Amino acid sequence: MSATASVHETPLLTRRAIAGDTPEILTDIYQDDANIVIWQRKLADELSVAAAHLLDAKPALQTSLVLTPKSAFSSIHDALGKTTAAAALSEDIAQLVDMFCCLFDLKRVGLRLTALDRAMCPRFHVDKVPCRLVTTYHGIATEWLPHENVDRSKLGAGHGGKSDEQSGLFQYPNHIHQLHKGEVALLKGESWEGNEGAGLVHRSPSLTQKTPQPNTVCESRLLLTLDFN
Repeated sequence: MSATASVHETPLLTRRAIAGDTPEILTDIYQDDANIVIWQRKLADELSVAAAHLLDAKPALQTSLVLTPKSAFSSIHDALGKTTAAAALSEDIAQLVDMFCCLFDLKRVGLRLTALDRAMCPRFHVDKVPCRLVTTYHGIATEWLPHENVDRSKLGAGHGGKSDEQSGLFQYPNHIHQLHKGEVALLKGESWEGNEGAGLVHRSPSLTQKTPQPNTVCESRLLLTLDFN
């Protein structure tokens, strides 16, 4: 029997979300049964204002960098423009880079900081990475599904042309969970050893709100992701 076959034929362990209000909670990503860990931080007012100013100045921002903890602040600050708003964000992002590298014993990290006026990944999916850090500095944040509420056969082409809501991927609207602005989440992916077939299922939120005014557009998002590099 191939390794691939054994993965799919072996019953999967339950996966759970772990959340807490201190950054130390992020170390729980090493729990075998965790596939999302959330640091429930409240974004400082200074960072909220800085993110709004940055989006006003750079509404089409698309920044991709490979960073070390030592180079993070200066590289991000240069990329964003040396303003007061950029400095505040650069300092916070540099701290997250340092934490991510320390947690996973990495020498460098791949960073994307993106302004979004539409859903970047509008369908639920899993990432073929070991682990990804996500946080939203402005706008609405990432949606995700608990492991036990997902029919993974409906991911990808399995949806048969139907929307996520109609395909049977999940049964009820209240199965969809959503991060809050400022929260820092680690999403365990399919390439994490022992997590094959259990990567966190997530998607970008729709930026078109249906209520109270149909087809009105919500505010843009400022999304940060960090990946192994």
